[in-house]
Amino acid sequence: MKFPKLSWLIVILVFLDQITKVFFIGKNIVIFEYFSFNYVTNTGVSFGLFKGYNLFFIFMTLIVIIFILSLYDKDKKYQMSFNFILAGAIGNLFDRVFRGYVIDFIDLKFWPVFNLADTFIIIGVVLFLYYLWKENK
Repeated sequence: MKFPKLSWLIVILVFLDQITKVFFIGKNIVIFEYFSFNYVTNTGVSFGLFKGYNLFFIFMTLIVIIFILSLYDKDKKYQMSFNFILAGAIGNLFDRVFRGYVIDFIDLKFWPVFNLADTFIIIGVVLFLYYLWKENK
């Protein structure tokens, strides 16, 4: 298994995720009524589901990372989507391992609070689905 060629992108995205999380620790900054930066800790997954299973989610994230890396060179057309998914997974994994929880801070009021790593995962999944759709068109 080769290390991802676009590893610089993964490193930059993980850095952005981590630096923003550190910046917003303990802060609640209201931008306007439906958008603010609100520090929240999350020991669960998306939407705060399954709180308290941090060790399980560390294990599952490692499995996902290994799986994506095993596909990385086999399906080159998906590499950009894999980069975003890997960056998000690594960013949240870092939190889980070194903090014991994930830091969330982007608060849209009508949606659960999330972070850049979550956004990167969504971007990666959407790109992956787009590539699949384009391929099967």
